[in-house]
Amino acid sequence: MAIRDIDTSLITRTVKQLCLEATTVLNPDVIAAFEKGLAQEVSPQGKEIFRQLADNARIAREESISLCQDAGMAVVFIEIGQDVHLSGAGLTEAVNEGVRQGYAEGYLRPSTLDPISRENYGDNTPAILHLDMVPGDRVGIHVLPKGFGGENMSRVMLFHPGAGLKGARDFVVNRVREAGANSCPPNIVGVGIGGNFEKCALIAKRALLRPVGQNHPDPAVARLEQELLRDVNRTGVGPQGLGGRVTALAVHIETYPTHIGSLPVAVNLQCHSHRCKSAVL
Repeated sequence: MAIRDIDTSLITRTVKQLCLEATTVLNPDVIAAFEKGLAQEVSPQGKEIFRQLADNARIAREESISLCQDAGMAVVFIEIGQDVHLSGAGLTEAVNEGVRQGYAEGYLRPSTLDPISRENYGDNTPAILHLDMVPGDRVGIHVLPKGFGGENMSRVMLFHPGAGLKGARDFVVNRVREAGANSCPPNIVGVGIGGNFEKCALIAKRALLRPVGQNHPDPAVARLEQELLRDVNRTGVGPQGLGGRVTALAVHIETYPTHIGSLPVAVNLQCHSHRCKSAVL
């Protein structure tokens, strides 16, 4: 196959547009999850919260304003086809420029800063960038502006293998329960099982890219997702932590082979403002 040339200025423009769209327009799967949650919720307060979430999404879409005051850190996943040649500015520079332009044009709150001095950089860069090399001549880009209500409540735990699946399940459910209102429920719960310390956390976040409620292709993992969703919703945390049946809209699990001496488990909590947009170049 012939090598396809892509100028990184196109990646800049695409990342900019995805930042603008992700922070103002919720995907149809998220809106459908709100409608399902409203139908399932029995708490009057919980039902009213779902109505307000739907109204907020409508207003943000119609007026092109941020869904939430916390526009998050821009997490960008890119899959680069091995038959692609990138020309122009460096890829990381191109992605950061797209984030910089998108957050400025959308009047989105700049939140990134130096972790030591706490000095704000003012443009929400740098992005958190994850790269994968894949077959083909396309470039897939996924922008996930991740607010820190859910991020602060996320955890990684490396269990002794004797903890087994029960230990992993208890960890996920207890993490949601302990997070309470701090993760801005109803949540989408990203879970990583396997790998090592960093891989486990990464696949938990990657699980959030899947459309809300889409089952894992492995029937055993899909069954575990449904069982965990049931258990999480039995915690009674409810919408915005005020009690009710719907604490989570979905549980998404990704797995990876791991070492015989460990059982890594990560929980990445996503708030109800589940902002994610993708494009293929």
